[in-house]
Formats: sequence, structure tokens, C-alpha cells
Amino acid sequence: MKCYRAAVVGATGMVGQRFVTLLAEHPFFTLTHLLASSRSAGKPYEEAVSGRWALESPIPECVRRMPVCDAADPRAIAGDTDVVFFAVNMPKAELIALEEAYAKCELPVVSNTSAHRGTPDVPMVIPEINPEHLAVIPAQRKRLGTKRGFLAVKSNCSLQSYVPLLHPLRAFGLEAVSVCTYQAISGAGKTFATMPEIIDNVLPYIAGEEEKSECEPLKLWGTCTGGVIQNAAAPRISAQCLRVPVSDGHTAAVSVKFTKKPTREEILAAWESFAGEPQRLGLPSAPKKFIHYREEADRPQPKLDRLTEGGMAVAAGRLREDSVFDWKFIGCSHNTLRGAAGGAVLLAELLAAKGYLD
Repeated sequence: MKCYRAAVVGATGMVGQRFVTLLAEHPFFTLTHLLASSRSAGKPYEEAVSGRWALESPIPECVRRMPVCDAADPRAIAGDTDVVFFAVNMPKAELIALEEAYAKCELPVVSNTSAHRGTPDVPMVIPEINPEHLAVIPAQRKRLGTKRGFLAVKSNCSLQSYVPLLHPLRAFGLEAVSVCTYQAISGAGKTFATMPEIIDNVLPYIAGEEEKSECEPLKLWGTCTGGVIQNAAAPRISAQCLRVPVSDGHTAAVSVKFTKKPTREEILAAWESFAGEPQRLGLPSAPKKFIHYREEADRPQPKLDRLTEGGMAVAAGRLREDSVFDWKFIGCSHNTLRGAAGGAVLLAELLAAKGYLD
């Protein structure tokens, strides 16, 4: 596999830091540029994140002295970059314009942000679930007027804790879903030191999360038609999203109704056998087994299960019949690995394997 030169936009934030650690010794990518706001521009990366490094692992040696560039000017990196990872937090209209500016500089953009998730010709991909949506990229390039540049995005981090568990069950006629997500503070870019209000507390509102949780799965399950992605019409999804005092790892409590109710054995078999394109291709960030079912009554737990297969697999448990729906279960995933930077890196690996970065 060719080695691609990679840049991270928003490299000083929590998700940007995850990108940096994942790309520092990656077999497909060489980290060549770190970009952030003008406040950090010109500083060595170590200085730019001084007092802000949020991960347990140290800053990789290869980037400590790498200068941070101003993210406002994509032309500065356009000539010597093969792929750009976005982890920027800014107003949506500004972010849409900035991501498109990078793409129009003939740079493939893999974004962790929500800015383009609703854009019909931008693929929003969980690689094991809807790799076929990459086929919309030529139509997007035509709209943007690019030959090589394009945008691809990953879905909201909380979806990773339950949509992969729902996906194999669509074969049984998935009709309705009720989900409540219990989301870690790192999903807000926070630690316990920077979010003291979460200690001994639960916050019952996360702006925009419930709308994303109800709408984004329908795009993932949609079809590519006429150069755009048409959202699926079903299932109906009702979501509630809470912020809880957990450092990393989103948990989902899910109830599901089917047109034809499967047996417990059929559900477990569907999860056990499920694999996607990343597993078939042997991509470096792909878990060997995507879904891990735990038989223990008190699993999965974020503290114990978020790092399953390096944080790139999804843990499930507590499958039991539901008195209102048909079945209910618990899902858990690492929100900044599978749910954010790791999921975006896996998407970029898929793009590389399919030739979209060449």
C-alpha cells in the first residue's frame, strides 16, 4: 500500500490529539502537517497543546517540534498533502465553507465534524455498514468542480454504540427503535478537570444529539441514486441523549420492534457472524471481530469494555425480551476511538484501499 501524506486540521483539540496519536506510526499515512487556529499557528505542537493535552498517552515524539500551521489557508498545504483529517469546532456555516475550501484545493477531506453529514452527495460512512456510499464521490466532485478533492464524513459518535448492533438485525424487518444514550464527557471535548459540573451529576440535554441520533442512521441505511444519497424510510427511531460522569465510552440502552420477531438465538447468530468490508480487506484499524457479545449480567461497562480490540469494536450485552417492544439490549463503544478519530482513520483506510486517495 502506498504511504499517503496526511494533515490534521484542528490538531490541538481532544479529537485532533486522537488523530495525531493514531497517525503518528500508521502504515498507510505519514503525518506531515498539523493545523489549528491562528492562536496556535507558528508554535511547535508541544507548545501549542501545553496544558491542554487530554490523553493518557504522551505526545508522539515525531510531532513534538512540528510547527502548527494556520488552518484558515488550505493552499499552504495543498501541494504536498494527500489526505486531510478534520476535527474542528466552529460555527456550522464557517465549517461548511472551510471544508469545501480544502476539497476545492484538490484535497480529499475525511471529517469528524457534523457540518456535511446532511449534504446529499457527501458520503457519511461507517465502513462496516455502508461502504457502497463512496460511489457518490464522482458526483460530488462534479458539483465541486474538482478532479481529486472531495468530502467524506463519519457519523455522530453516539451512533457507534447501537447502529452496528441494529444493522445485522435489519434482515428481520426492523420496524421501530427506542434508544437512550449515556454519553461520556470526552464527547464534549472535556475532562473531569474542565467539566466539574458533571461530577455527581447527569445532564439530560446535549444540543443536537437527539436529532442526529434519529436522522443519521437513516442516511447510513439509504441508497445512492442519481448522484445523491436518499435516506431510508425506516425504521422509526426515538432517541434520548444524556451526558454522564464517564471519561470515555458511550453506552446505549436499546429497545427494538420487528415486523417478524427473531429468536434470541437468531439475534446472537447475526451479531456473531457479522463482518464488513474492513474485515474482508484486513484494514489496519479494523477490529478482527466487529461485535463482541458479553454474557455477564453486568456487561458491557465503559470502564471494562470501551477498549475492546483497541477501542475499535462494539460491545453488546443484556439481550432480553421487552414487554413493550420485542427485544432490548445494551451497547457500548469508545467514543473518541471508534466514534471519532479512529472511525475516521478507518474510513480513510477504506478510501485508500478503494483508490479514492490516488
